[in-house]
Amino acid sequence: MIKDKTLHDLRHNIDKVDDQILSLLNKRASLVIQVGKLKSSECRDFYVPSREREIFERLTARNNGPFTNKGLKSVFREIISASLALEAPMKVAFFGPKATFTHMAAMEHFGLSAELVAQKSIPAVFEDVEKGRALYGVVPVENSTEGMVSHTLDMFMESEIKINAEVMLEIHHYLLSRTGSIEEIKMINSHPQPIAQCRNWLADNLPDVPVMDVASTAVAAQMAAEDSSSAAIASELAAMLYDLKVVEARIEDQVNNFTRFLVIGKGMAEKSGDDKTSLMFSVKDDVGILYRMLEPFSKRGINLSKIESRPLKKKAWEYIFFLDFAGHINDPIVSEAVQELKGCCQFVKVLGSYPRTK
Repeated sequence: MIKDKTLHDLRHNIDKVDDQILSLLNKRASLVIQVGKLKSSECRDFYVPSREREIFERLTARNNGPFTNKGLKSVFREIISASLALEAPMKVAFFGPKATFTHMAAMEHFGLSAELVAQKSIPAVFEDVEKGRALYGVVPVENSTEGMVSHTLDMFMESEIKINAEVMLEIHHYLLSRTGSIEEIKMINSHPQPIAQCRNWLADNLPDVPVMDVASTAVAAQMAAEDSSSAAIASELAAMLYDLKVVEARIEDQVNNFTRFLVIGKGMAEKSGDDKTSLMFSVKDDVGILYRMLEPFSKRGINLSKIESRPLKKKAWEYIFFLDFAGHINDPIVSEAVQELKGCCQFVKVLGSYPRTK
């Protein structure tokens, strides 16, 4: 009897707290609507990655638990997502279909209140943003084990779209089938990258089962849903969306398997205080040119985090370089370094400055 009364009292207290949360959420929503009107009158962007980062960092720094920082961020991700929907419709294109890792990255960054639209190719995502059919796009750019996504890099050669943010997603691969029985699997399908990331597990556990490349992990999941002898290497989200059972969880060969995604838009992101800049350039064919193109950053103490080269399609044996480094293009030393870099390059193109993912 005492336990029932205590449980009743605790639940009553929870209800009162929920009522307070509801009231505060609507109070916050009213303020957000005012912010939206102000932004509209001043022709400012509704989505500001640096502001979102500031909110997350302030709240996690003040969090004393027992609510975890991860849980706190998830809750406020959805609060911010719903708030942005009050300010303006947030349409986001992503390299789909649904249940792919790019879809998961888009959901993690923009929340469930955004209108997420799947596109069949990376160029189609860029085109949606360029033509205003979507405010932003989400595309993969590199995996920690398999390297760069060349299609994304190639698109920056042709497009004036800017990088507004980055999303780092820890990748876990699941072997899925309709029955959940490993003995019934006669064929495995997936995108080439997940297959490569699970190569050792497949060789050790299903060496005699043929593995086929398909357009995406979602297509593989759909095939598995239609054929009980077929399995897919896909995400846990794919299992839920296509009503599949997990044969084996986390079959990736590398424990620390991350994919980096880019959020692309028409404008440049505001400074956050901890930014990264990406640019591309082509150098003149000259003695010591590789040394000279890095010197402007070295002598100013600017940390370079990535350098990648891609061949120019129109000219044999000439290359485009992609560079990521710390700082915002509006920082004086960064601006100076880029200006000096132009002196030894045929062209330099800033792809964007955006908050660095920790």
